[in-house]
Amino acid sequence: MSDIALLPWAEDDLPLLEKLLGDPDMMAHVGGPESREKIRERHQRYVQPWEPGTGQMFKIAWGPNLESVGHIGYWEKSWRDQLVYETGWFILPAYQGRGIATKAGEAVIERARQEHRHQFKHAFPSIANAPSNMICRKLGFSLIEECEFEYPPGHFMKVNDWRFDLFGK
Repeated sequence: MSDIALLPWAEDDLPLLEKLLGDPDMMAHVGGPESREKIRERHQRYVQPWEPGTGQMFKIAWGPNLESVGHIGYWEKSWRDQLVYETGWFILPAYQGRGIATKAGEAVIERARQEHRHQFKHAFPSIANAPSNMICRKLGFSLIEECEFEYPPGHFMKVNDWRFDLFGK
């Protein structure tokens, strides 16, 4: 058995999302913590059934007791006049540095590859977020460019545009 499991996002995952997105340190690279209301709205979007091929959000469970340690997902995005997948992840601080995000990233790459819907998957970590940029490199993403990215709406930040070719080898 792998030491991680990706579980479809469920109603009882709201407390995990509050820990991840409500924490100022966790959200330092993406515009700061979200309000309780925004987190609940996001949670409701995550638990709704997704149209086939449009992506999915997952809880990351780790270890022999499958502790809830983070989330990861992918979703459709229009980028540079092309429909692609975007991916992102968060791991609780106590579990960072153990390779969990990399293993979860490998699993969602494979899921997106099996969809055979979009050729590219992008990740847009802040240029200041060294751990997320290293994860992109470990996963085999190619660094395309440094650019400005709007996230959350109304907040612009400098990011690295990393791209993974899902149709490649």
